[in-house]
Amino acid sequence: MAMADHVVMERDGRVAVVRLCRPEKKNALSLSMLERLTELAAEFAADPGLSAVILTGGPDFFTAGVDLFDPRYANLSNLSLAEKRIIMEIAPRACRAWEALPQTTLAAVEGFCVGGGLSLAVSLDYIVMAESAWTRAPEIDWGMNMSWGTLPRLVRLIGPARTKRMIILGEKITASQAAEWGLAQWIAPDGLALEKALSVARIAAGKPVAPAAMTKETVTALSGALDRLASHMDRDQFLLSVFDPEAIQRLTGFEDGKNKDSA
Repeated sequence: MAMADHVVMERDGRVAVVRLCRPEKKNALSLSMLERLTELAAEFAADPGLSAVILTGGPDFFTAGVDLFDPRYANLSNLSLAEKRIIMEIAPRACRAWEALPQTTLAAVEGFCVGGGLSLAVSLDYIVMAESAWTRAPEIDWGMNMSWGTLPRLVRLIGPARTKRMIILGEKITASQAAEWGLAQWIAPDGLALEKALSVARIAAGKPVAPAAMTKETVTALSGALDRLASHMDRDQFLLSVFDPEAIQRLTGFEDGKNKDSA
């Protein structure tokens, strides 16, 4: 499968569906996929005929998170700090681009949504999870911080204590627990998360475009006013943590198959 096929967009009138399609890697997010997501966000933002966008994965998983073995990530140690920071800005830029979309945005999650997948999902307006779906943030277990601007978004959704449970303790959060906490807004029968997301998207598509977009922009600005202040250095924290000897040991174990509990 060509790299361009790893992110597929389908359009039905005023609704777009973007699918992560890298099943051989459990939809692990390569840097090229994240760049494509940013490009699509720019196209969507300039389209006044589009009212809703859904991001989804496959029937068994949304995504296993970032692909830490992407060649550009694997080569980080050979780059200057300035070059490293440019690479590390690709993923958070994608999250910000999707968060800033004027359209209503939804994540439709079947199976598991891990690490960077959680970061993407909480950048959207709503999350629909299948009944047996679950999410987890294993970054600290790998010796890394949770980055991509995820922490302030999570605090807004579920509060500080629950955010610490998810990120520091690494708890696996089921769909029912996610709904109870306010992380997921709808639960659908297994196999029907996308169908439920489409039903919500069609409601959004029936609303006047400008008032809906202005309302979303105001709510996002009010609720996330301090987000950038809280997270602007998380890529640098990642660079500090990922080259710590403990992180290197844990990531080596992950690569060797000794620490594959994330999905």
